[in-house]
Amino acid sequence: MHQRKSWWRKKSCGDQHGLNLVAALKKQIKDKNLPQNIRAQKSGCLGICDFGPTVAVYPEGIFYVNVHLSDVEEIVESHIVNNTPVDRLLLKHKKDV
Repeated sequence: MHQRKSWWRKKSCGDQHGLNLVAALKKQIKDKNLPQNIRAQKSGCLGICDFGPTVAVYPEGIFYVNVHLSDVEEIVESHIVNNTPVDRLLLKHKKDV
């Protein structure tokens, strides 16, 4: 039996630290006593792995890419609390890049 090599597979957000991001987002939301309708949840693949770990904010449909744990507090404070997206982390449209 021939075993497949998996070295070619890209790492997923979950492999890189996606679940840690969800936990950190939940903690920030709880620590800031934000309304119960604001939630952090894991998702399936968003199909943009080339951009690194991604956070999607709805209902706006804003995607933050290459997100690190150190970015979570800024996303919550700037975007969720103050309604100001964090520009440096935004997924840009191809025409904008």
